[in-house]
Amino acid sequence: MKEVFIRDDFIKLGQALKLSGLVDSGIDAKNIIQNGYVKVNGEVETRRGKKLVVDDEVCFNKNSFVIKKV
Repeated sequence: MKEVFIRDDFIKLGQALKLSGLVDSGIDAKNIIQNGYVKVNGEVETRRGKKLVVDDEVCFNKNSFVIKKV
């Protein structure tokens, strides 16, 4: 599984999707999140500003990644 590394205690969902490379822009992230296409820890998440912490798992379009601390 792909890992996204953060330096702070959390990262917002929209930022994490961009950092992972699964979306190209914040607008793309906003659209797919608000339309219910993203799951966090197995649950549909519609808040772009949802704070992700270490070991949270994000799934979108048969791709997934987990948040890890640097």
